[in-house]
Amino acid sequence: MNLRQRPVPTRGRGNPNAPPPAGRYEEPYNIIPIHSLLSDHPSLRYPEVRAAAAALRAVGDLRRPPFREWRDGMDLMDWLGAFFGFQNDNVRNQREHLVLHLANAQMRLSPPPAIADNLDPKVLNQFRRKLLRNYESWCSFLRKKSQVRLPLFRQNPDTQRRELLYVAMYLLIWGEAGNLRFTPECLCYIFHHQTMELNQVLAGDTDVNTARPFNPSIFGENAFLNKVITPIYKTIKTEVERSRNGTAPHSAWRNYDDINEFFWSRKCFKKLKWPLDLSSNFFIDDPKAINRVGKTGFVEQRTFWNVFRNFDRLWVLLILFFQAAMIVAWREPEYPWDAISDRDVQVELLTVFITWAGLRFLQSVLDAGTQYSLVHRDSALLLFRMVMKSMVSLTWAVVFIVFYVQIWIQKNSDRRWSDAANDKIIVFLKSGLVFIVPELLALILFVLPWVRNFMENTDFIPFDILTWWFHSRLYVGRGLREGLVNNIKYTIFWITILVSKFAFSYVFQIKPLVAPTKALLSLRSVKYNWHEFFSNTNRMAVVLIWVPVVLMYLVDMQLWYTVCSAFVGSIVGLFSHLGEIRNIEQLRLRFQFFASALQFNIIPEDQTLVAKDSLVQMLRNAVRRFKLRYGLGQPHKKLESSQVDARQFALIWNEIIFTMREEDLISDREVELIELPPNCWDIMVVRWPCVLLCNELLLALNQASELAGAPDRWVWFRICNNEYRRCAVIEAYCSIRFVLLDIIQSRSEEHSIVTRLFMEIDHFIGLGKFTEVYKCQTLPRIHAKLINLVELLLSPHQNMNKLVNILQTLYELTVKELPKSKKPVSQLMQEGLAPRNPATTEEGLLFMNKVRFPKPDDAFFHRQLRRLKTILSSRDSMRNVPKNLEARRRVAFFSNSVFMNIPRAPQVEKMMAFSVLTPYYDEDVLYKKESLRKPNDDGISTLFYLQKIYEDEWENFMERMRGDGMKNDDEIFTTRSRDLRVWASYRGQTLSRTVRGMMYYYRALKILAYLDSASEMDMKQGSTSLWGSRNLNQNRAVNEFGAVMMKFTYVVACQNYGSQKQKGESQAEDIANLMKNNEALRVAYVDEVHLGRGESEYYSVLVKYNEQLKQEEEIYRIKLPGPMKLGEGKPENQNQAIIFTRGDALQTIDMNQDNSFEEALKMRNLLEEFKVTHGIRKPTILGVRENIFTGSVSSLAWFMSTQEMSFVTLGQRVLANPLKVRMHYGHPDVFDRFWFLTRGGISKASKVINISEDIFAGFNCTLRGGNVTHHEYIQVGKGRDVGLNQISMFEAKVASGNGEQVLSRDVYRLGHRLDFFRMLSFFYSTVGFYYNTMIMVVMVYTFLWGRLYLALSGVEGAVLDNAQYNKAFDTILNQQFVVQIGVFTALPMIVENTIEHGFMSAVWDYATMQLQLASIFFTFSMGTRSHYFGRTILHGGAKYRATGRGFVVEHKSFSENYRLYARSHFVKGIELGVILIVYASNTPLAISNFVYIILNLSSWFLVVSWIMGPFVFNPSGFDWLKTVYDFNEFVRWLFYGGGSLAKADVSWETWWYEEQDHLRTTGLWGKLLEIILDLRFFFFQYGVVYHLNIADNSTSIVVYLISWVFVIVSASVYIVIAYAQDKFAAKEHIKYRLVQLLVTFLIVLVTMLMLNFTNLTVLDLFSSVLAFIPTGWGILSIAQVLRPFLESSVVWDAVVSLARIYDMLIGMIVLAPLAFLSWMPGFQAMQTRILFNEAFSRGLQISRILTGKNMNTES
Repeated sequence: MNLRQRPVPTRGRGNPNAPPPAGRYEEPYNIIPIHSLLSDHPSLRYPEVRAAAAALRAVGDLRRPPFREWRDGMDLMDWLGAFFGFQNDNVRNQREHLVLHLANAQMRLSPPPAIADNLDPKVLNQFRRKLLRNYESWCSFLRKKSQVRLPLFRQNPDTQRRELLYVAMYLLIWGEAGNLRFTPECLCYIFHHQTMELNQVLAGDTDVNTARPFNPSIFGENAFLNKVITPIYKTIKTEVERSRNGTAPHSAWRNYDDINEFFWSRKCFKKLKWPLDLSSNFFIDDPKAINRVGKTGFVEQRTFWNVFRNFDRLWVLLILFFQAAMIVAWREPEYPWDAISDRDVQVELLTVFITWAGLRFLQSVLDAGTQYSLVHRDSALLLFRMVMKSMVSLTWAVVFIVFYVQIWIQKNSDRRWSDAANDKIIVFLKSGLVFIVPELLALILFVLPWVRNFMENTDFIPFDILTWWFHSRLYVGRGLREGLVNNIKYTIFWITILVSKFAFSYVFQIKPLVAPTKALLSLRSVKYNWHEFFSNTNRMAVVLIWVPVVLMYLVDMQLWYTVCSAFVGSIVGLFSHLGEIRNIEQLRLRFQFFASALQFNIIPEDQTLVAKDSLVQMLRNAVRRFKLRYGLGQPHKKLESSQVDARQFALIWNEIIFTMREEDLISDREVELIELPPNCWDIMVVRWPCVLLCNELLLALNQASELAGAPDRWVWFRICNNEYRRCAVIEAYCSIRFVLLDIIQSRSEEHSIVTRLFMEIDHFIGLGKFTEVYKCQTLPRIHAKLINLVELLLSPHQNMNKLVNILQTLYELTVKELPKSKKPVSQLMQEGLAPRNPATTEEGLLFMNKVRFPKPDDAFFHRQLRRLKTILSSRDSMRNVPKNLEARRRVAFFSNSVFMNIPRAPQVEKMMAFSVLTPYYDEDVLYKKESLRKPNDDGISTLFYLQKIYEDEWENFMERMRGDGMKNDDEIFTTRSRDLRVWASYRGQTLSRTVRGMMYYYRALKILAYLDSASEMDMKQGSTSLWGSRNLNQNRAVNEFGAVMMKFTYVVACQNYGSQKQKGESQAEDIANLMKNNEALRVAYVDEVHLGRGESEYYSVLVKYNEQLKQEEEIYRIKLPGPMKLGEGKPENQNQAIIFTRGDALQTIDMNQDNSFEEALKMRNLLEEFKVTHGIRKPTILGVRENIFTGSVSSLAWFMSTQEMSFVTLGQRVLANPLKVRMHYGHPDVFDRFWFLTRGGISKASKVINISEDIFAGFNCTLRGGNVTHHEYIQVGKGRDVGLNQISMFEAKVASGNGEQVLSRDVYRLGHRLDFFRMLSFFYSTVGFYYNTMIMVVMVYTFLWGRLYLALSGVEGAVLDNAQYNKAFDTILNQQFVVQIGVFTALPMIVENTIEHGFMSAVWDYATMQLQLASIFFTFSMGTRSHYFGRTILHGGAKYRATGRGFVVEHKSFSENYRLYARSHFVKGIELGVILIVYASNTPLAISNFVYIILNLSSWFLVVSWIMGPFVFNPSGFDWLKTVYDFNEFVRWLFYGGGSLAKADVSWETWWYEEQDHLRTTGLWGKLLEIILDLRFFFFQYGVVYHLNIADNSTSIVVYLISWVFVIVSASVYIVIAYAQDKFAAKEHIKYRLVQLLVTFLIVLVTMLMLNFTNLTVLDLFSSVLAFIPTGWGILSIAQVLRPFLESSVVWDAVVSLARIYDMLIGMIVLAPLAFLSWMPGFQAMQTRILFNEAFSRGLQISRILTGKNMNTES
């Protein structure tokens, strides 16, 4: 027996395996009762736990703390707590934390230590190195001596105690730091000084002031919290208050990063001192104080220039190539190298150096302009470097210009390229060589990455001096280079893209436009239709032609990246063996190999004493994988020969099937068809699932009949060609024999006859003479009777006569018909095959009164009979088993995954421990019964919707309830209502679903721990139970699961649980029930305790359910320095709970996730990846793929899930390998817990800037030298938003988050510290995607505005006959048209679907998506992303948007859609529509022109998508009655008279003011740029008025000025009517009507006079509308920007009133097509079909859903 598995001495308590008796109440504990090592807790049987606890208790001769009473049993943690003022519960929490980790680490030692009860020094040493590595690195960076001081000789007995004190000190500091855990180097500073004082105490130093033994400067109860943590916390809190909830500019307040980076400089020691000097300028609150510490390390400035500044190397490359390509293309050579051979072109190409120097100057100016506030007295060198960089780059630009000019002067003077001119060129080139020296050095270091890593990681002063010019000395962003192999891989990837992109750009973008540009510039005879200010040339027209092309040139690398990553991702996926088993049919073909592969990967082999696999073992494993993967060998023979292997596989497989049954994915019948039953009835083959054996027996019978005269070996050879057929024959034979002998009385003559008969058959089979002796043609008749026999035994009616008749018939067939030679009765009697005395048998009949039916309550026997019947009678291939699509997908993925490259699993005791952490706010835990049954406005309840969407699962649920004793189906709404709530909640995005999924880890580990240590007899007993794990607790002692408790814990951070309990909210009760039902579940929450006088204390509390006390129990209560939430809510919630997590790894799981049992089985395999080196580093984040489980709800949900699926699979796969830039994009990644614990945690929390908190964990990881990998053999379920409004809010949140990322220091540092190609990967996979999406939309704008300019100005008509110009027009058009098709967006989806589901399936899915208007959805989403990303960079306003995560089965009102999309889509769509209308009415192009048609189709598609998208995907969006109701509601909302204090969904005015919030918080440059963009609306008026007939073809500027008279008159008329309404409408209604009549009469009169006496026409009136309405919108937009100046004036009321009219006008424009489609018959049905087509394909009656015919109401 292993030393670690020896039982704890019973100490007279009897059975050591008995659970502890309920005794007196003891101190609460979390996982291990360390305070009571003599208790019978399962975990305490491990000597490693006792060893770790004993090491902590070795206080020895340490001086006792003078401030607290010292009691026996106290340990080193108590000693530190007493000396340094840590909270008692913090000490208790970290004691368990430390003991648990050390015990787990020692359990993993291989070979195990010689003395198991002693803590191994290697374990503690490795942990101390890992935990304090960041501190040691920080000390080295600041060139401070580390305070971790250990004796030189490791054998010194004081060494272990010191190491324990150091790690305990860090854990205690971290456990009590609260919000300061986001500032890891601040904790290093605190640890440094605390440890310094600890060393003085340990050394027995004397206090120089008191001459007494030295005591820490901070001591007493809660002293550490009050005197160290709270002052810094209050500083952060003050800064957050100054941020005005994140609306203040980031540059005006310090966030978490600024606080932390203050400790990256040695000045922190001088300014803060120790104990903390509260008078230090670090703590000064007054922002006007001169010496106050401000922003540190980086200043976040809101400007679009950040995109250039962060990724300047990319833009320099693009700009320089564009310049070079233009120079070459301007010569119009057939091939570019023809032009380059020309010396003139060669010299012109030297101008790229001038541009390069200019771009460097621009970069230096931007650096200085954004980071100037970092300059203060202590950073004079920074100012010097800023100034010098600008001066040097400007000097280079001047030098290059001078040298360049000299070249041409010399050439022109010599009139040829003389030697003197060539010498000037050489001088230029030499200076250029000096200029690019930094780039050449960077190239060399790129080729030698280890050299650069060494230079950056070595804190050697000369290296710092060398790099000072290029960047500030930073603690992060050092040593980020990857290994040479990875360098080569991603370099090839990007060189391929760059070559393709530049070749395409030159040939199809730049070169075709050169000739038309020259033609336009040389065109002098243009007659402009308006007053042209620059009439000499057509430069404005040239600029407008080139702008969309240049924009496309700048962003089309995103498309090349998409194509290339899809191609590479497919290759990586294929080499990873993804999609080799795509469906159940393919699994059937490989099931026997699957069984062996599962055994190989999931079940660990016997652990040897070798620490690592030997080379021979690794080679043997590789060969084994190869044979399993490609179907070589006969693995079933190993299963048959090893009963242990077979039973292990059966237990795991059956548990998978059982969990699916629990989840109602499969029915009871399907369970019987899929399960692997235990070996019984003396069956000596593997009993494969029935679905594999179906029809096999009939085929074997046919083969036997066909080969009736052939020898046995021929027949048997044919049958054995199919393993399942062989097993079906043997199992059927053995089962029939057992059943017959079981139902016949054991001591009867009939029993001996049947026994003798089977012995004879066995004898001839053994001799190989079965076909010689017996007639195979008789077998089908016997087979038919056997089916009758089994059916009769299964029948509830026990007809004995019928049973006897069947047995007699079988006897006759077998004894008399089957043998080829008939035997006389006497011979049969002699051989024991006939009764010796027939007369003595009752009534002369065999079997009469000698047989019995099986007992009705013998469930096991009946189950085996049903299996036998299936094998005997099944003619169906059972290809639809299981029927449920999700069950089929899960089984297929799991079976495929065990054939992939997956690490071998260790035993549970030797696996890495891990925790799961889920943040929860106030979402649904369980759906309430009332909310499930309450119908919405359409008459549809959530329950009815679920019953139809998950129809088969509802039927399985009802079947399960009936099997559980439910008599009447109506009970489901009464006595079984909780089961109903649970069933519905497991199909939503609820906390209960997430907890159920994560607790599968616990369940899986219990099964695996059982299999690790169970003997063959234990497994035999376990497998004879139908469901192995349900009885494991009886089969094995509860102590077997001690390791499981130590290896896994699940913490849910329910921050409001305390207040929910106080208020008696239902969520609190549901959470309590979750704890009661899940023993490994812990809940962490923040408890606010009111002290009176407006003061409160805050505590982080951990609770669990106590099985003995049968109630919730508080484990730890740790006081916080103040309110938890200073930054973003979710990371703050995670941070307060992370101190209660345990283990080496931490999986972050969101509230909308799920898991499955079969995936949980592979978790210990995944954790082994932390031990594998990927590249040159071991992983710090293990990326895990997600499965989007919400795709079946509607077509919209399907689009979203498919798009998301390609991102979380193919996209992440490529980012991890080969690009090496995978970050943390959310959940369910697994973190190296202690690595992140010491480096700022698993997310960042600064207000607004870190709104996308998850990805910053990836940024932080990469900057600090971590490594992120991606693994696709395991997946976790993820829910996504399923309605358009939910999806749009999610897209808005993510796009806004990316907008904030552009401002962040993390993105800036990654953009500069990564090598060039990784920087490209990083840009195009993060903020670049959103930036390029926005630029694509801007490109469409510039293209259409350019077309409008050309049409209105008359340039287009002038050049209409120029073929080159038209060709260029086609080129531009084609580019923007391709973008709008969205093929490139869909490519990753198609490729990933092809890998995992097959090419035809992928093509079919894509075609179906197009028919369901997926292009409208993707185009609409593009608008959402571009709007919010652009607005966030320009003005800010990013915020968390709660999407609800509910089921979208209700119709959204028009006013709700209007509020959400008016500014982001409707206004922009209408603007483009107006441009197209004006262009159509003024272009000289023929309407039938192909180019014109394509232009209109593509552009109008964009307009229609943006305007109609919300209604196409809105349930009942084209219902006429609902459209009428929506219109009335919209009008009420628009003219709501309750004032601006009402909510936005009630009052238009409130909503209108909220829509301008971003303009109130934006800076001066943001407002200025907004005004400049709004000026475009005045162009309509300028362009159109000259085309009016009343203008009489005049191009004078007076025409435009006169048009403003109309604007002024219109405004005056509006003001007069508004004034009259305010003054007379209420009381003097007649006067008001009189004013209205007078104004109307005057307008009509003036209009009639102008129609008669001027050239004004009716068409002019309509054209004027298109001219002046945009002008009004432009004025309105500018007025909103100038609101601070106008709000107090009389003008503002008119602005508000005008804005209301414009919103009404926009609403009517949007509502008009909606009303028309609603009125037209058939559109509503078509929309329903499109929206719910996925449900239709699953046989659902959606028409019943939408008409509200809910039949499932309570009677």
